[in-house]
Amino acid sequence: MNESQLQTLVEPWFEGMEQASLFSAITATGLGMLAILLLYFFLRSLMLPGVQSLAAKLSPERITMLAPLLQKLNRRVAGIICCVVFLAFFQNVFPSTELVGGVVRTLAQIALIVYGGFIVSSVVSVGGAIYNQFEFAREVPIQGLIQLVKLVTFIICAILIFSLLLEKSPTYIISGFGAIAAVTMLVFKDTILGFVASIQIAANRLVTYGDWIQVDNYGADGEVIDLGLNTVKVRNWDNTITTIPTYMLVAGSFKNWRGMQESGGRRIKRSLNIDMNSIRLADEALQQRISDSINIDDYVKASNLPEQVTNLGLFRRYAEGYLKQHERINNELTLMVREMQPLNHGLPIEFYCFSADKRWISYEHLQAEIMDHLLAMLPVFELRPYQSITGQMSSPN
Repeated sequence: MNESQLQTLVEPWFEGMEQASLFSAITATGLGMLAILLLYFFLRSLMLPGVQSLAAKLSPERITMLAPLLQKLNRRVAGIICCVVFLAFFQNVFPSTELVGGVVRTLAQIALIVYGGFIVSSVVSVGGAIYNQFEFAREVPIQGLIQLVKLVTFIICAILIFSLLLEKSPTYIISGFGAIAAVTMLVFKDTILGFVASIQIAANRLVTYGDWIQVDNYGADGEVIDLGLNTVKVRNWDNTITTIPTYMLVAGSFKNWRGMQESGGRRIKRSLNIDMNSIRLADEALQQRISDSINIDDYVKASNLPEQVTNLGLFRRYAEGYLKQHERINNELTLMVREMQPLNHGLPIEFYCFSADKRWISYEHLQAEIMDHLLAMLPVFELRPYQSITGQMSSPN
């Protein structure tokens, strides 16, 4: 066994004992391990948190939000410093045989590489968290890029570990990748496609956090909660989670409702099917009956009426005037009531406008209120909605 300098210093403590060399070796090893542990706890509990507290004074809100990530980074920095100190003073502190010393140093070097990879991962995570605090981060998410950097970091760490175990240069390991390139492409196919898709998504701003997207092929209809390198997670409106491969957003088609959310209103496009047998010219008697029920002049300008107007024409103009005066309709966007192609189930009258309130519940309530009102107004214009007969007879009174 090779004696260390520390063992030589403590050996006089055991002078006169039968196994003084063994006890001095154990003592030197114990003192060395105790010193490493004390250094680790000093760095983790005092020095690095002190640096973090100093940084928090410069930017309290931002550093407070990053506290969990910084604590993890502190532990890893403390670990790598201890590995460096261990390797630097191993021969001077720890007595060992040549074989044991070689194994221990190799394990310490592996730990150093692993800690280095984790530190890079933590730094990237902290950088990503800082980036996400800016407003433009929602428009250009970089989660896929962060995952790619971490993946490359750990691949490099794995190459360094293999080269250390095989006692070969890292270039020797890298040169062997050419022989397994096909296998690598198969294994990392989704990752490579996801990386390319992430770049296209970020560059073209196709999707970002909080977007409402609809992907019919995957049954996704909800809010984007995660944009990863391989997958995109969507929380559907029934609170289920749908996972979509990232590259499918580029390779396939999907609907993004961001434009509606950022616009001045949400489209209402509904239609009523009118029984064509109820359509007739509106004579003076009919127009008088309509005027007795509602103040038609408030919704229809007489100057815009043709000489011979139908009850359906009056109804269309009334519906358009009603929508224009509705306080929850955005009149700055397209608003019209139009006739569609007659079909075998009646004449469709379409109501096309935009709700000023884009929230889902309010939007649905507004649609229902408009359709309820217009349906109720049909008899005033002596119009009938088309309804297929079910064959069920109503019970006599």
